[in-house]
Amino acid sequence: MEKLMSRFLPLICLIVVGSQSYAASIDETAVTNAMNKEGRLLADIERDQRSKPQAVIPLLNLETGDRVVDIFAGGGYYTELLASAVGETGEALLHNNGGFEAWGINGLTDRFAVERDPGNIIRHTRSGINLDLDEESIDGAIIVMAYHDLYVVPKRYNGEEYVPVGNPANTEYFLQQLYQALKPGGRFVIVDHAGDEALAHDVVADLHRIKEDFTRTEVEAAGFEFVGTSDALRNAEDDRSMIVFDLDVQGKTDRFILAFEKPAN
Repeated sequence: MEKLMSRFLPLICLIVVGSQSYAASIDETAVTNAMNKEGRLLADIERDQRSKPQAVIPLLNLETGDRVVDIFAGGGYYTELLASAVGETGEALLHNNGGFEAWGINGLTDRFAVERDPGNIIRHTRSGINLDLDEESIDGAIIVMAYHDLYVVPKRYNGEEYVPVGNPANTEYFLQQLYQALKPGGRFVIVDHAGDEALAHDVVADLHRIKEDFTRTEVEAAGFEFVGTSDALRNAEDDRSMIVFDLDVQGKTDRFILAFEKPAN
């Protein structure tokens, strides 16, 4: 009997190991594979060259099966790539508020068209800056070209000049929500339009840009640790005194990428 068991033990071990699923790190190759997935939207493919997600998403340090949120995702360009990368056992939350959802409505309509499979994406539309995420429920979070909007003060022209008609968002509350939602060791990646460090903060915000040093200071003050960056989207030729919607710089701004991590203990 002992000899019989020893003969079949390797086979039994092989069956057990083969039945287990192992998480794989989502690196540049994994993101490139997601970018090459059949059936992607033409608009997404055209955006790949200027967004270079293969240099951005790996900074999240995700694995297959993870749960990740794309904050103020608009039309969901990054969300679909994330869903493809984390796989069927993972989940990508496409977060928007009413304004961002309206802004990305064309992309959303195409993405969730009948008979099209965008992957395991959960639509997560909430009001204002409310994230409505359970505590320690997220492995990673990303916000692309929208973090600066938290600091934009609404203005209206009174016939002579533009005057404030509202207040900036409560960024401390926003970051607190995100910190609580991330699991220990979870990462938060920001991609945004770089502002001129020499200009006043409100002037930079009016241009829909944000200062890189200011951003890092704000996020670190919320308890996050800075863990990395990438120069993949830098453009030294960008005129940072121009609003990002100006056709001379639109799609070609100098963008910084910052990665932060919630401490593991």
